[in-house]
Amino acid sequence: MAEHETHGSMHHDGHADVSNPPTTEAGHEQRSHGPHDAQAGHDRHAGHSVEMFRKKFWGTLALSIPTLLWSPTLQQWLHYTMPEFPGSRYIPALFGTLVFAYGGWVFIQGARSELADRRPGMMTLISLAITVAFLFSLAVTFGFPGMDLWWELATLVTIMILGHWIEMKSISQAQGAVKELAKLLPATAVRIVGDGTEDVPISALKEKDVVLIRPGASVPADGTVRDGTSEVNEAMITGESLPVKKTVNARVIAGTVNGAGSLRVEVTGTGERTALAGIMRLVADAQSTRSHAQALADRAAFAGSSRAAYFWGTPT
Repeated sequence: MAEHETHGSMHHDGHADVSNPPTTEAGHEQRSHGPHDAQAGHDRHAGHSVEMFRKKFWGTLALSIPTLLWSPTLQQWLHYTMPEFPGSRYIPALFGTLVFAYGGWVFIQGARSELADRRPGMMTLISLAITVAFLFSLAVTFGFPGMDLWWELATLVTIMILGHWIEMKSISQAQGAVKELAKLLPATAVRIVGDGTEDVPISALKEKDVVLIRPGASVPADGTVRDGTSEVNEAMITGESLPVKKTVNARVIAGTVNGAGSLRVEVTGTGERTALAGIMRLVADAQSTRSHAQALADRAAFAGSSRAAYFWGTPT
């Protein structure tokens, strides 16, 4: 008992069964979820990351400033005049095109994925809006009658990039929480064999094995106490702030931390069959499955895209 095992050695490769939870967002490993794959379809965040949207936001914001400042409409509304020089009238067109190419391309790529999956959604609607605005403004710049939409285009792209940056940050934080759950498991377990013990990777544990959980050690698998009395900290799993007393026949959960006593626990669940793995699956499934609100928004986006395309293609 002098040996004091802690859960400080959580960074390891010994519990591959649950340490790599399935995720579906950008920059993270994607695994199969069976029926959820068909529902999730092409992930609109595939290949995206927080850092990518952060850079794109500040880039589009910087490119949008000249577009807005030299916009004749804004100058008229706000009663100011920017310096004029040869070619200054093309500044909104130049920087608006850069905004479209740099910031808007990610939405066009997303729309291509949605259309390839025959599931038009928000990316399709945003892509349609900025593409129509760009083409119309470009035509006006070169003589087509009308009023260009360069400042509106730049504003729309910048706001959409900002929204996706915020969304990716929230997704990344949720995935970080899942990874922290995986780190709760220890690298090895002390398995009782006859009159002795042996250290084994937790992936080697099987049901009916009996493990020794020393004071301060993390519980390596779900199980039932066969001998000993202790208090176990289950706050990271159940949210219970006070340690829970464990005696013979009490159940313990993988990833929780033993208190001052020693416990002999018969393993009842390992790997993907633990409560910890179940929690991680629920989080991953929630991320990979479209919510009712998202499905409604995508249907509205599809209807809006179809209606806009109809009126755009209908002669007046």
